[in-house]
Amino acid sequence: MQPFKFLPYFKNTIWGGTEISRFKGLSSNCTDIGESWEISAIPGYESIVAEGEYAGMTLTELVATLKGRLVGEQVYRRFGNNFPLLVKFIDANDDLSLQVHPDDELAYERHRSLGKTEMWYILATRDNAKIHTGFSRPVTKEEYLRRVSEGTLLEVIGSFDSKPGDLFFLPAGRIHAIGAGNLLVEIQESSDITYRVDDYNRRDSQGRLRELHTELAVDAINFTHPADDTSLPDSVRNAPSAKLVECCHFNVTKEEINGEREIENRSDSFAALICISGEGKIIVDGISTRIQCGETVLMPASVGNFTLSGNFTLLAATVPPATHTSPHEAEREADMVAEPAY
Repeated sequence: MQPFKFLPYFKNTIWGGTEISRFKGLSSNCTDIGESWEISAIPGYESIVAEGEYAGMTLTELVATLKGRLVGEQVYRRFGNNFPLLVKFIDANDDLSLQVHPDDELAYERHRSLGKTEMWYILATRDNAKIHTGFSRPVTKEEYLRRVSEGTLLEVIGSFDSKPGDLFFLPAGRIHAIGAGNLLVEIQESSDITYRVDDYNRRDSQGRLRELHTELAVDAINFTHPADDTSLPDSVRNAPSAKLVECCHFNVTKEEINGEREIENRSDSFAALICISGEGKIIVDGISTRIQCGETVLMPASVGNFTLSGNFTLLAATVPPATHTSPHEAEREADMVAEPAY
């Protein structure tokens, strides 16, 4: 099998801008694009195979057809036809809302969904760009509710300068916001559940205040999470191959290619390959797939060794073996139990 390319889904938002179209090198200058969903199985936003034998299939249909050959046997046993990750580019031309995401347990209880642990890798910034994450000091639920009503919650949220190459890891339950002037990659669990805590009294295109989820967020917030600046050390920034994140939901590495390098796939998982600069080729069994800045391809798990050739930088996201069973996975395992024979 060869790598798969998908049609991106461009999402208009009130805080979006023009940086995604510039970053992707699109001929038309798309405005107000806040997000480009690169690999998604979220209903209503599913990625569509762009070319080849399976062109026109949704990602979910592709997984159902190819199963473990595409995603990996251990991934398929855990998630079935539900692709477990979501990959986006985000352009914050304006501040995003202050928000939090539930963990797997709470998301399953309320929404029968995965939770949302995520990471951000900063691609470009304007002057004075900020990332807001975690609490700057201990905060109680009572103080949280009071500050939400007063509109002063940002006063106790950690705030960090952001620059290209910075990394922010956001476990479910950590309160956060992307400040204006950040272009970034987001890699996350396959979930679209967001509890909006504060939106600065911003109004939508119809002049209405955007909905807040103050009460829902109370149970989702981990009040023990401190502010967490996870800027990468120079030893990682400058390494040609570096591990960025290792957690139970995804592993992410950075690969800088200058010339040609053979990559050995040792994990029983697909790899989402996100090109963040330059251009080059992915060569599988002598067949080349071109990749350029702003593109994302899905490398099937059944591919062993492959070659990267050119001058470009990739982020590669895979799914590690399970360290625990989430409620979502437990339900799937229960459904797979064979009926007793009588």
